Amino acid sequence: MSLGFRVLDRAAAVAPDLAKAFDDVPVANVSDSMFRMTSAGTRLRPYHGGGRRLSGAALTVKTRPGDNLMFHKALDMAVPGDVVVVDAGGDLTNAMMGELMAHHAAALGLAGIVINGAIRDLDEIRKLGLPVYAAGVTHRGPYKDGPGEINVPVSIDGMVVMPGDLVIGDEDGVLCVPRDQAEEILRTANAKQSAELEELAQIRARKSDRSWVDRVLSQKNCSFEP
Repeated sequence: MSLGFRVLDRAAAVAPDLAKAFDDVPVANVSDSMFRMTSAGTRLRPYHGGGRRLSGAALTVKTRPGDNLMFHKALDMAVPGDVVVVDAGGDLTNAMMGELMAHHAAALGLAGIVINGAIRDLDEIRKLGLPVYAAGVTHRGPYKDGPGEINVPVSIDGMVVMPGDLVIGDEDGVLCVPRDQAEEILRTANAKQSAELEELAQIRARKSDRSWVDRVLSQKNCSFEP
């Protein structure tokens, strides 16, 4: 099998019920629970509208900019609940997907699409509602020549996505949770969410304890000018 034209099987994937459990946790809280050390970058934005959440197992695609041949093949391989993650190098010259591919992905029952590249037919994608995250929009379509690879590790702005990892997204952006750490991170993120909800209730009741600010400043030997 030639490097650059490889179609690999996915050895394992995060369980659908575990992926679904992340729908109730903001991506920011999951990110905090991972010590804010990973991100798909601020360019990947939700283009589907409606606030629909993204969570599912990654089926990865690595392709040259402007070419979606292997993206099409990935759709043929995907199963309901998958998130197809396409690393097209972040190039915005040619769209990697438009209306027809988005409808195909929705008909297949996919959880969503993440593209480190551009999309087109934005109006139709918004109407469809399938979670779609991309780096930009252009009317120029793609080529279908290759090369490209499926189910290989990809990296988007330093965030490594392995085939089968959990990919989540909301209005704040996209995050990859390593498959073998998903259960532990979910517990930590749920605990953080509970703590934040409790703090929010205190804020609304005007009972929030802000003494921690002065404690931190005192630890930093902060001086206060009169």
